[in-house]
Amino acid sequence: MSSALLECAGLAFARDDRPLFTGVGFCLAPGAALEIRGANGAGKTTLLRILAGLLTPSAGRVCWRGRDIRRARRAYLAEMLYLGHDSAVKEALTPRENLTWFLGLRGAARTSIAEALARAGLEGLGDVPCRALSAGQRRRVALARLWLVPAALWILDEPFTAVDVDGVAAFRAALAAHRDGGGAVVITSHQTLDLPQLEILELARHAPR
Repeated sequence: MSSALLECAGLAFARDDRPLFTGVGFCLAPGAALEIRGANGAGKTTLLRILAGLLTPSAGRVCWRGRDIRRARRAYLAEMLYLGHDSAVKEALTPRENLTWFLGLRGAARTSIAEALARAGLEGLGDVPCRALSAGQRRRVALARLWLVPAALWILDEPFTAVDVDGVAAFRAALAAHRDGGGAVVITSHQTLDLPQLEILELARHAPR
C-alpha cells in the first residue's frame, strides 16, 4: 500500500473545449511541499481547485491516502484545508466572528481563536470589523485558519498576497512546523518561497486553437 498522502495521475482540464493542461501527475509524501508554477492562464488556480474537490477534471484522478477523493470526500475534506486567492473573509464580521463561523463548518479546533489570531499577528484586533482592516490584515484573518484547525494537507493559492515581511516570516515558520509534523503542502506564490526540499510542478500553457 502506498505511503503517499496525495497522489494525482493523468489530470487534465479543458475550458470551452480548449485544453488548459493535460497529463498532470505527482505524489506527495508526509512532510512534502509542492509549488505549482506557470504563466498566467496556465491553470494554476484551476489545478488547486481540482485538488480541493471544487472542480471536476476532464480526465485523471486525485487520491487521498490511496482512495479517490470523490469516493472518500468526507474523510478528505476533514483532513484538507484550502485557502483560495480570495481571502473569503466577511467584511461585516470581526476576525473573531469570521473564525467562529469557519470553526462551525469544521467542527474541530487545535487551538483557541484568540491564539490563532495572535499567531497570525492580529492580537488586539479580534473584535474590529474586517472592513476596517487593511488588505494584509484581512489576509491574515484567512491565514489564521492554518493555526486554528487540524489538517494534514494545506492547499494554498497565493497565501502571502498583501502580507508584509514580518507576516510572511511567521507563515513560513508555520509551513515548516506543518511539514515537520508530517503535513503536506501544495502552494502557488508570486514570491520566492525558499522552502527546503521544495518540489516544483511547472504547468505549460497550451496555445489556443
